[in-house]
Amino acid sequence: MTSPSDLILRFAEPADCDILFKLIKALAEYEKLSHAVTGDAVALKEHLFGSPKYVEAILAEYTGQAVGFALFFHNYSTFLTKPGIYLEDLFVLPEYRQQGIGRELITKVAQIAVERDCGRLEWSVLDWNEPAIAFYRRMGATILDDWRICRVTDETLIKLGCQG
Repeated sequence: MTSPSDLILRFAEPADCDILFKLIKALAEYEKLSHAVTGDAVALKEHLFGSPKYVEAILAEYTGQAVGFALFFHNYSTFLTKPGIYLEDLFVLPEYRQQGIGRELITKVAQIAVERDCGRLEWSVLDWNEPAIAFYRRMGATILDDWRICRVTDETLIKLGCQG
């Protein structure tokens, strides 16, 4: 277990974008999706700190080293008529897992959701990632088997967006 005094959770700052993007690439490698990373730290910085601001990130530092992050943004529930938070990514470097850092990160995002009067916190998990699924269930999450993610990207998105 990490020592609480050695773990710092804080909102990412502009100077953190390079290390944050390295952590994103490590996440992609873990998920066997490195080929899908087409962005860069410059775009990430613009989306985190530009106008409009699209996403927020919490960085986990253990003994001064960035070891994980949570990246999230607001969504909205029409049924609840409340904003929510969608946790896009939660990642801890493999050598720092099983030390409570992931739990601290997700707890921090949940605290932000409560402070902002959000109606829910939600995220997706790959169906093969049994360790993550078990972790999320231990945290109290419900895995929604009856919902599927729909996605339109690249040329299909452009084609769809140009209809009308």
